[in-house]
Amino acid sequence: MSETLQPVELTVIDTNRQEWIGFPIPEQGVELPAIPLVDDADTGMQVMKIVYRAGWTNPWHTHPCAHGIYVLEGRLTTHRGTYGPGTFDWFPEGGVMEHGASADGDCTFLFITNKPFDIHYVDRA
Repeated sequence: MSETLQPVELTVIDTNRQEWIGFPIPEQGVELPAIPLVDDADTGMQVMKIVYRAGWTNPWHTHPCAHGIYVLEGRLTTHRGTYGPGTFDWFPEGGVMEHGASADGDCTFLFITNKPFDIHYVDRA
């Protein structure tokens, strides 16, 4: 191979110094504190650092994308249990779910989607 390989450019974001923005969930009347990290124009895949405030739950809903939540601080509550720092929860595309923060504190996490994010609320009554 005669061509010289060049090191790739990196995107580096210090989330400790980055300004938080509001990630709107209009159906719930909230804006979640978020720091966008990756928004891939080719696939729609996204990565964000997000905070659920203590006791807040995103009620029963579904997404047309799979997504993962990697808990950094606090405790994530889901319809299947409660998970602390260092856990990674993967939610398959199209599944019905609910998740939020435990009542005893905020939950900070990395939110990763495999394609463009959207949310649809369902009535489980």
